[in-house]
Amino acid sequence: MKPRNTAVYLIAATTLMTLPVIASAQDFRVAYAGSMGAVMDLHLGPAFAKAHKVNYQGEGQGAYGLAHLIAGHKLRTDVFVSITPGPIEVLMRAGLVKEAYPVASTAMCIAYSPNSPYAKDFEKAAAGKMPWYKVLQMPGVRFGRTDPKTDPQGQNIVFTFMLAEKYYHQPDLVKNILGPVENQQQIFTEASLLARLKSGQMAASSGYLSAVKSLHLPYITLPDQINLSDPAMSKDWYSKVHFTLNVDGKTKTVHTQPLVFYAAVPSDAPDPKLGMAFIHFMTSPQGQAMFKETGYSEPKGPVLK
Repeated sequence: MKPRNTAVYLIAATTLMTLPVIASAQDFRVAYAGSMGAVMDLHLGPAFAKAHKVNYQGEGQGAYGLAHLIAGHKLRTDVFVSITPGPIEVLMRAGLVKEAYPVASTAMCIAYSPNSPYAKDFEKAAAGKMPWYKVLQMPGVRFGRTDPKTDPQGQNIVFTFMLAEKYYHQPDLVKNILGPVENQQQIFTEASLLARLKSGQMAASSGYLSAVKSLHLPYITLPDQINLSDPAMSKDWYSKVHFTLNVDGKTKTVHTQPLVFYAAVPSDAPDPKLGMAFIHFMTSPQGQAMFKETGYSEPKGPVLK
């Protein structure tokens, strides 16, 4: 047996004892409405993580789906950011949220693919040279949207078309363009919808103006009377439309809600103080500048309680 080199072992042990201890950064989790992917994962999340020396982890899905996961204690997050009050109300009923803060707002629009055979027609519609709903009814035009059962955007595009029927005096727009409310041939996850549009898998889709601008997609601006952006129109105009969904074997009636993004810290958040710090960051001048740069409008309305 060869003799051990005691000096070598002592040097190695001393070296290990003197190496600096590298602590791993704390994880910071944000669950957000899927349309917010660009602003959250490329701007707000990384900037906040750098300033607070934490490891940002974002989870983007349909806001109702996320709310039910949080309410069922299947998902823990430091902050939940929803579009419309509805998903926040799910957490309030579950006793997990007492307050939610408006951080930004948006509007419904029609996004279209620059690579589809109908791109020129959509360009004319965007310029006001022909009705956008006429283009969507052209043979072969494939339209995409999200699931109204799990995602507010899936509900909001139905409301937009229902309001358009009244505003343009065009009956059957919902039937002719969307088909059934739960038309599986048109429904995709919120996280994949605009990516599929961008790749040319469909001619047009529903979209929040904020998300569409973030991805630099061409779009058709819709009037306030149908884009759900103006809370002042909620009572006397937007509220005139509603529809029903079959959820877990029960019929549920859904109503319009303003397109405002709300942020809340669930009571079971791993780090509530860090969660509130992120909400303050989103509403700060720096955070609001990031929202504006990525197509969002300023927050509207009061704190939800």
